[in-house]
Amino acid sequence: MIKDKSIFIKNIYYMLSYAFTTLNQSNFEDVATEEFENMHNLFAAILAKGIGQQLKQGLYREYLNKTENMAVMHGKIDISGTIKNKIARQQVLSCEYDDLSENNLLNQILKTTVMILLRLSKVDSEHKDALKKEMLFFSNVDTLEPSSIKWATIRFQRNNQTYRMLISICQLILQGMLQTTEQGEYKLASFVDEQRMCRLYEKFIVEYYSKEFPALNVNASQIPWALDDGIGTMLPIMQSDITLARGNEVLIIDAKYYTHTTQVQFDVHTLHSSNLYQIFTYVKNKDSEFGEKPHKVSGMLLYAKTDETIQPDNAYQMSGNKISVKTLDLNLEFVEIAAQLNRIVEEHFGAI
Repeated sequence: MIKDKSIFIKNIYYMLSYAFTTLNQSNFEDVATEEFENMHNLFAAILAKGIGQQLKQGLYREYLNKTENMAVMHGKIDISGTIKNKIARQQVLSCEYDDLSENNLLNQILKTTVMILLRLSKVDSEHKDALKKEMLFFSNVDTLEPSSIKWATIRFQRNNQTYRMLISICQLILQGMLQTTEQGEYKLASFVDEQRMCRLYEKFIVEYYSKEFPALNVNASQIPWALDDGIGTMLPIMQSDITLARGNEVLIIDAKYYTHTTQVQFDVHTLHSSNLYQIFTYVKNKDSEFGEKPHKVSGMLLYAKTDETIQPDNAYQMSGNKISVKTLDLNLEFVEIAAQLNRIVEEHFGAI
């Protein structure tokens, strides 16, 4: 999938910039112009800038419950702990109290990720130096076992929204790149795994169209089943990756980030059957929503282009709807990637 590594890595930054608008702020300008030879340096540079900005605003702190032995009462007395102290002839009170602390999950994830990056020889010294200086402010923050982090439970509130991008970068690193050696040590793969890249790829396309084509209604909408009797018990939710709409014109895009854009059997290349069945189902159920009203519903499978010889580029008329299969080349300069995405809109909606 990767022909020119430095261009591809630069495009990862642009994809992240659309997915997380924080990266468009002025303090990330020098990251946008830097050339990166590997993903580790890209993520280290983003974290160094982002954590530095967070330190200026102040680390997020939250109240944590603590229990300590004290000479005078603080908070409320822990009866069972105090009794144990008496039995042990210790003239102290066991007290429970809430402490406003930076030693919370969000900061622990940041520190854990940075400490792993600092151990990598592939990370340049300038990024390491910046991260080391920032970690001085995390001296009271613990590190975590990466596999123990329950990412799905993380919730952002108004007072920690600035952590959203930083934690997402950490998740890309710790879930998408982290590997364990036979000696039990951590190392990072050269690139983010396919599953994480697929999610970033989807989010990038949604956010690109949202920003660049405000005249379109852009979302990742759910498509209701066209049921004759209204009974949909146990039917799965149809969740589109990207839906572009203008009035009664709709294009449903299913974004795919695969190592192989086609399936091969007996040396014959065909489209991934499950992908084609899925987009056809989405289109036909969406089409039925409009009933007799004039409308046009189309579908597209948009694969990230690989370096394979055979690449899909087809359009089919299926039962009154157009289903296209195309590839998006991420190994080009970003202006050319944008041009590819723009052409998709022009072909389906005309000039906007």
